[in-house]
Amino acid sequence: MDREPVFDELWQAQVLAMADAMVAAGTFSAGAWSEALGSALKAAEAAGAEDTSQTYYEAALEALEGLLQGSGDVPAQMLEERREAWRDAYLATPHGEPVELP
Repeated sequence: MDREPVFDELWQAQVLAMADAMVAAGTFSAGAWSEALGSALKAAEAAGAEDTSQTYYEAALEALEGLLQGSGDVPAQMLEERREAWRDAYLATPHGEPVELP
């Protein structure tokens, strides 16, 4: 049995945990998640992305964000604001320290 980590960093796996929690909560169905993730992975492949854990993470994040926007529960503006807040926090955090939003 292969015991290699699927992702390079543990935080990358959080997107899958969030998607699983949202399926369990009924935010979207497992089928919708599977279709969105499959579409994002196919788009990455078509764009020439290499088959890496980073590509998978980015596709999973894209799929999750797309489903949230499509549900109407999370407006696109809110996602963009959160993305900017994380980017700013990341850039302001010293190397090796945890990134935290204010």
